[in-house]
Amino acid sequence: MLNPIAVAIPAFVVAIAAELGVAWRRGLLVQPTADHPELRPIYRTGDALADLGCGLVSQVTGLWTGAVVLAGAYAAAFAFAPWRLPEDSLATWIGAFVATDFLYYWWHRASHRVNVLWAAHVVHHQSEDYNLAVALRQAVFTPLTSIPFYFPLAILGVSPLVFLVCLSLNTLYQFWIHTRLVGRLGPFEAVFNTPSHHRVHHGINPKYIDRNHAGVFIVWDRWFFTFEPEADEPVYGVVEGHPSWNPLTAHLSPYGKLFRNAWAAGPVEGMKLCFAPPEWRPTRLGGPVHIPEPARLLRWNPPVSAGVQRYCAAWFLPMAAVLFLMLWYANEAPVALLAVGGTFIVATQLTQTALLESWRKARWMELFRAVWIVPGLAIYAALLWLDWQLSMSFGYGAQ
Repeated sequence: MLNPIAVAIPAFVVAIAAELGVAWRRGLLVQPTADHPELRPIYRTGDALADLGCGLVSQVTGLWTGAVVLAGAYAAAFAFAPWRLPEDSLATWIGAFVATDFLYYWWHRASHRVNVLWAAHVVHHQSEDYNLAVALRQAVFTPLTSIPFYFPLAILGVSPLVFLVCLSLNTLYQFWIHTRLVGRLGPFEAVFNTPSHHRVHHGINPKYIDRNHAGVFIVWDRWFFTFEPEADEPVYGVVEGHPSWNPLTAHLSPYGKLFRNAWAAGPVEGMKLCFAPPEWRPTRLGGPVHIPEPARLLRWNPPVSAGVQRYCAAWFLPMAAVLFLMLWYANEAPVALLAVGGTFIVATQLTQTALLESWRKARWMELFRAVWIVPGLAIYAALLWLDWQLSMSFGYGAQ
């Protein structure tokens, strides 16, 4: 099956470029200074590249977790369905799309209220900005946490094909709601999730915490008492802050913090902590965390030269192109081909964030990667060419 995310990658790039252009014309890209620290631009180069990097890494790992976890586990549950809903029925597709969004709401809500789930999902919320790049800041571990919530669809007879398409469409819908440039949308907001609704969801203001969990249909929040309208623009990010642009830190540090706290809490309360809400702490760790009204100042904005920013930004399009090819040929390409492409993306992302964070050895890391990248790309192109030739000659591989 053709990956809908692969098809959407060019559209994502165009949409982000358009948002950047509109923000520039409106004067919304002005960076904070010592005299005006309160400025919150729509885009910052380091943050946007960190968001896109997390998305690239999650798609690379998703080539395996998507097949093993989403497709494999769902198909295993589907085997126990007492009947099969017809794939050629419009009613099946509409019902499955609505049901997928309903179950997404409950996974999303649980991911904000259960620590082990939040440690996976928090990656999506770490950015202090709010733009279309943030929409692509997806977490590597969320397929592991989300798939059990969709098993009811399998038992009801929704085929893996229908489910995966509906889940992809649900994800794609949520791309456009990650923007500060779109205001209120009138009656449309009564039923559907919108940028205004979702800005609330990303806010760390006490009144906005754990609100508006919907994917497509905001009615779930209205019906289950988690809806909050946007009164004033939220402060974005996570309550404790996230001082890094490194994708590995983004994914691993939440679990490190959770397990350190669980160890310090002891076996009984440590287990309770893993399944408690994020703000809960046992008495020995200070008790429940109070969520203060946040300051409207950026907490993580390290200075980076314009040259380094331009250099790092220039590598995004090659990484996106390689990912596009990997997703496009995912079902036919040799594992070695996918591994080379994935290694290129991950290595590039790690060295770029090291440069943006001014690591002491970042330039040596980048030099090593740049020297490696020439033969790496040559191997990638050769394998792609060989796979194509085999498919043309023997009907093997990419069609």
